Amino acid sequence: MARTESKCCITFLFVLIMLTMTMNYVASHEKGEEELLLSFKASINDPLHHLSDWVVTSSSSSICHWNGVTCNTNSHVRAINLSGKNISSYNISSSVFQLPHVEHIDLSDNLLSGGISFSLSSLLYLNLSNNNFTGPVPSSFSRIQILDLSNNMFSGEIPHQIGSLTSLRYVDLGGNVLVGKIPDSVTNMTGLEYLTLASNQLVGEIPPKIVLMKSLKWIYFGYNNLSGEIPERIGELKNLNHLDLVYNNLTGHIPDSLGNLTNLEYLFLYQNKLTGRIPRSIFELRKLVSLDLSDNFLSGEISELVIRLQRLEILHLFSNNFTGKIPNAVTSLPRLQVLQLWSNGLTGEIPEDLGKHSNLTVLDLSTNKLSGKIPDSLCHSGALYKLILFSNSLQGELPNSLTSCTSLRRVRLQNNKFSGGLPSRLTQLPQVYLLDISGNQLSGRIDDRKWNMLSLQMLNLGNNNFSGELPTIFGSTKLEKLDLSENRFSGNIPRRLGSLSELMQLNLSNNKLYGEIPQELTSCRKLVLLDVSHNQLTGQIPTSLGDMPVLSLLDLSDNQFWGKIPENLGRVESLVQLNISHNHFHGHLPATGAFLAINASAVTGNDLCGGSGGLPPCKKGDKNPWFVVLWFAVGFVGFALAAFLVTCSRRRNSLELKRVENEDGTWEIQFFDSKFAKSIAMDDILSSAKAGHVIAKGKNWVSYEGKCMASGMQFEVKEIRDLNSVPLSFWEDLMELGKLRHPNIFKLMGLCRSGKGAFLVYEDAEGKSLSQVVKNLSWESRRKITVGIAKALKFLHAQYSSVILVGDMSSESIIVDGNDIPRLKLSPPALFKGSISSPYVAPEVRNGKEVTEKSDVYGFGVVLIELLTGRRGVGTEEEGSIVEWARFCYSDCHWETWIDPTMKGGKQNDVVEAMNLALHCTAMDPTARPCASVVFKALSAVTCTHSVLSVSALQP
Repeated sequence: MARTESKCCITFLFVLIMLTMTMNYVASHEKGEEELLLSFKASINDPLHHLSDWVVTSSSSSICHWNGVTCNTNSHVRAINLSGKNISSYNISSSVFQLPHVEHIDLSDNLLSGGISFSLSSLLYLNLSNNNFTGPVPSSFSRIQILDLSNNMFSGEIPHQIGSLTSLRYVDLGGNVLVGKIPDSVTNMTGLEYLTLASNQLVGEIPPKIVLMKSLKWIYFGYNNLSGEIPERIGELKNLNHLDLVYNNLTGHIPDSLGNLTNLEYLFLYQNKLTGRIPRSIFELRKLVSLDLSDNFLSGEISELVIRLQRLEILHLFSNNFTGKIPNAVTSLPRLQVLQLWSNGLTGEIPEDLGKHSNLTVLDLSTNKLSGKIPDSLCHSGALYKLILFSNSLQGELPNSLTSCTSLRRVRLQNNKFSGGLPSRLTQLPQVYLLDISGNQLSGRIDDRKWNMLSLQMLNLGNNNFSGELPTIFGSTKLEKLDLSENRFSGNIPRRLGSLSELMQLNLSNNKLYGEIPQELTSCRKLVLLDVSHNQLTGQIPTSLGDMPVLSLLDLSDNQFWGKIPENLGRVESLVQLNISHNHFHGHLPATGAFLAINASAVTGNDLCGGSGGLPPCKKGDKNPWFVVLWFAVGFVGFALAAFLVTCSRRRNSLELKRVENEDGTWEIQFFDSKFAKSIAMDDILSSAKAGHVIAKGKNWVSYEGKCMASGMQFEVKEIRDLNSVPLSFWEDLMELGKLRHPNIFKLMGLCRSGKGAFLVYEDAEGKSLSQVVKNLSWESRRKITVGIAKALKFLHAQYSSVILVGDMSSESIIVDGNDIPRLKLSPPALFKGSISSPYVAPEVRNGKEVTEKSDVYGFGVVLIELLTGRRGVGTEEEGSIVEWARFCYSDCHWETWIDPTMKGGKQNDVVEAMNLALHCTAMDPTARPCASVVFKALSAVTCTHSVLSVSALQP
């Protein structure tokens, strides 16, 4: 009995010891996981306090109850889910990636950055998408099944080791900065179902062994620089549902084997260099929903076999070399919504029943050789909202069926041979925001019907045969562009046009209008272009035209205007193009603004003088009976002039080149501002540099905080370290830079040099760099900043482009004050050469070409992308990466996925149009980038919606 009790005690004691050891083991592991999680928390910024409960407490509360943390049955951390929590970090701790039992980590849709390292054998799911992570692609997982690293800044080559991750089912590395070839080892992942490598900088061919990946359902390799042909055996991937190889340099024919992909629903091959015909086998893809082969060099006719694609909703074959007729078979595709065949060589008529048996929403057949009439059936479904037929040979009257198509929003029928009148009900379509029927043979009056187009923003009726008077209203307060030029309109310019508060372009040229320019027209404060040339207008130029804030182009030529040119017209800063030729103007031409560089052809045919534009200098008037008063006035002016000259002489003396001796040698000092010349001594500059309060550094320069010892005036000193590295033209450029004065550009106040070195003196930079304040800015503040920068660029390129370019445009060189006014810091070209690794530097400059106005515009575009997205473009290994990322997101993502989540305000259209402008500014081809004046116009209005650039430069 005693022996039995002894055994029970020993057993109980053993169980107690084991239980205690187990509890201690679990507690110690939980303690280790707790430290790892707290280390991660300490490395991030959590403005919305999602991790407020991640704290050490004396209570028994477990980390398993922390927000975003999930544990397994053994109380070990199994999953971390912090997606979309607005957390950020410049150098995230890798501790969260060292949790020993974690299987699931989701940190997507945040603002996390920095490099990361892994030691996780347990991980099955990892999603870091839509952040700013950098460094190489991690590949040290053995069990990983889902890997999403998309839309970050990962760089380098795709690691060869990725092929050993045979458990992977989903891989998305899109939207990064990866280079090199797609490694053959990728094809070892035979169980992979989803593979995205889009929007990187990958080169080389698509691995032929990709046909071994039989489980693939989704391939997305678009937006790279892949070359070679599409693998001939790609048709062996029978499970493929989605094939996207867009925006590459793929050549050759479309493989016949694609017809074997019987499960394929989406085939996107656009923007490549593919040739030949569409293979007949493509029309065997009975499940196809969307087919896009646009922007290639495909040829031949479009086969009637397209009728087999009964599930097809979108057909894009535009920008190729297709010929022949539009197949009648497209009228028998019941699900067809979008048909775009523009920019080919198609002939014949538009199929008569097109739209009758389908839910057609978008039809674009522009820039072909089509003839005949517009079919009545196009809007049979009542869903057609985009009708684009311009630049064909279509004829006949505009069908009445269009006037009942209330779903229409965008209508472009220009440059055809339409005749007859404008259908009366066409001017009452409620949703049309763009109507362009210019360049036809339409006639009759347009003022004899009701205009009630509530959404209308752009109306172009130019180059027709319309007559009668102009309508007084168009039924829309949103009108931005109105072009009625090259018709036979007569009568006065309606005063009610002045009520169009959003109007940006007004072209009434080449008509038979008479009377004066109504004063009310100057109430259109957003007006950028005003062209009333080649009419019979009379009267004087309204002086209020000189008060229009963004007027850029003014053409008054070939009319009957008379009188003098208003002096204030020459003070309109935005005015860059002006034509007043062939009128009856007299007197002197203002010697300011756009008149300074005006061409002779723009002032000829008047009685003007003044020296500019090839005009003769004005002659002095003869004596008159008022000569006593005149001489008294002259005497008074002479006295005032003498006093002024004394003041100027003193000021000029303070700005003359001086030589100063001190213990450091002889210095030459040149100031460009009399206030600074009187307040700052050479000793102030030298002592500021020796104090060593560094603001910024460059390859050959260092900037210091400066302070005048006597007055306390603050300034900035830029020390040039190596004078041998700057050319002789450097000092001439500085003289020009010193003369420059603009509210959005920091002033160079002086320079001094000796045989040992040189210093530049700038005014004090009050405010913070754009990169420091961007996260706290609203949409309106950001837009205001872009307008200011664009205004400075326009000024530089118009007045000083021969000697001064920005060159080193970046969010660091832009200082923003408390009123959101931006100012550029400029340096002579010699100081920013060698900074070609900067992502703000245009591609052609990286390749050794000189900095130009268009490369400045590229840098501006990168800054605009930063402002819109909140992402930074800096990093020597990420050249242009933010541009490629933005281009990818703009094309393939919803706007909410790329817009800065911290930005308050801003309508979708405004933000999207601004990004559209940014991508134009960052085009690879410099000639495709807009000039600074166009950029300024596009941003000057209160919103960017449908700016001059976006309207005129883009294919609809």
